[in-house]
Amino acid sequence: MNTKALRQLINGGETLHVEFKGEETRSLSDAELVEAVVCLANRPGTEDGWLLVGVEDDRRVTGARHRRGRNVLEPSRIQALIANRTRPSLNCDVNVVEYHKKQVLIIRVPPSSVPVGTADGKYLRRTIGGQGTPECVPFHFSEMFARQADVGQRDYTSLPIPEAGWDALDLLEFERLRRLIRESRDQGDSYLLELSDLELAKALGAVEANHQVTAVRVLGLLLFGKEEALRRFLPTHEVAFQVLAGLEVEVNEFFHWPLLRVMDEIGARFRARNREAELMVGFLRVGIPDYPERAFREALANALIHRDYTRMGAVYVQWHEDRIEISNPGGFPEGVRLDNLLVTPPRPRNPSLADAFRRAGVVERTGRGIDTIFFEQLRNGRPAPSYERSTETDVVLVLHGGQANLNFVRLVTEMSQSGRPLNVEELLVLNRLFLDRRLTIAEVARVIQKGEGEARRSLERLVELGLVEGRGEGRPRAYHLSAATYRRLGAKAEYVRARGFEAVQQEQMILQYIDQHGRITRKEVTDLCQLRSPHQASRLLRKMVREGKLEKFGKLKATWYERAQKI
Repeated sequence: MNTKALRQLINGGETLHVEFKGEETRSLSDAELVEAVVCLANRPGTEDGWLLVGVEDDRRVTGARHRRGRNVLEPSRIQALIANRTRPSLNCDVNVVEYHKKQVLIIRVPPSSVPVGTADGKYLRRTIGGQGTPECVPFHFSEMFARQADVGQRDYTSLPIPEAGWDALDLLEFERLRRLIRESRDQGDSYLLELSDLELAKALGAVEANHQVTAVRVLGLLLFGKEEALRRFLPTHEVAFQVLAGLEVEVNEFFHWPLLRVMDEIGARFRARNREAELMVGFLRVGIPDYPERAFREALANALIHRDYTRMGAVYVQWHEDRIEISNPGGFPEGVRLDNLLVTPPRPRNPSLADAFRRAGVVERTGRGIDTIFFEQLRNGRPAPSYERSTETDVVLVLHGGQANLNFVRLVTEMSQSGRPLNVEELLVLNRLFLDRRLTIAEVARVIQKGEGEARRSLERLVELGLVEGRGEGRPRAYHLSAATYRRLGAKAEYVRARGFEAVQQEQMILQYIDQHGRITRKEVTDLCQLRSPHQASRLLRKMVREGKLEKFGKLKATWYERAQKI
């Protein structure tokens, strides 16, 4: 840690990973210091935590005080103090950095995959409080279990419930599971159909049993439990289906049923409300629903699979006039972020439940249901799904409805009919190009959440298909939809806007600017003509000088250009 890095931490303010402890009015006690470290150790995420002692909450640096009557701050003693007073022992890096003639004590707290407490049994965790600011709160046992589930160390749904016996299960739900397997078109495990109810429950890991059931697991209740048993043994389980028209609530239903029944019931309500338009592509009739059923089904299953069943709160399915919102308690599992949703390996919070859904054929066998959600929305002419409203405590998915882009649907269908189907990455790129007009390779890499090499390959295939054009060379090279694509999308004028001003237009703008202001610089040309780099401006200016339209004055950064004087 150096002064520059410290300045960046201070300027960034307090976050889930950074905490300030000022000592302007009084010294921090050893116990308070250790508790602050424990709190940071029990934070979400995998980044290092930073405790800055000697920095006030308002970012003023007042300096850390000497400890235990000594005249100097001793990092090794503080490091030993933390190791001795934490369970399990934390090995933190401790440094002292001079900042504006004040000493700041910097403690780097590594992430911990297990709950950490003080030696006297106090557990705290770092979270965002009700005021939207980070704070330390008590770390309860149920939250510890949820935290371990987030990092893949525990599976809550595999826990046995000794008080729940075989009579807590509804035998009709076993038949529902068998029906789903038969209807899943070879997506489910067909051998499960040959098993008895008990053998089926054992094969899925829903019960603990030898010759007879000794305990039903949480998974067993979620799949096959009677409603009264679920209310008694798993009161956190609840699913809501709501239809909202502005501020009016037209439908407000809450279910405490086993999950497969919930999927069936909400699916029936979805189909009853989901309208479908019709588009003819040649002799092929293409149905365009308000919301693709496959996308909705995967989204609902994901919410049920990934919710935190140790936490109170319902899975909400809210049908608005222009969108469907599906939310579930529990943030993204460890390692899953908005910028890697499409590429991160499957990390279910409840692995046993996820496996049961796959074997029943309810969700994709690959565990990549997120791809299905994006693909179905995009190919039906809708905006890409959005997870941007998700927080550390809740995942919120928005499926946009409204008027579909029928021309985009026609384009995708025609590509498929010609034997050149588009994949989800290519659909994402086309969708973003239609919205933003131009993208560089680096920007496309962020859109598809992959490296620039894969982004380049996706773009070049779209160029080969005649859907996209490239412009420029090297890193500034930009891509936009081709004239043919804009024509097929019914937006001919957009091609001109996307392509930018042609050279003649750019030259006229430069000359008009000089007539008004007397001169122009390279930077002003870059801004005026909306060029992607100063190098493009330099090439354009050199060309105009060679053609006798401009004269160059000055050198290096002081260079400017004026109209050439006619002789």
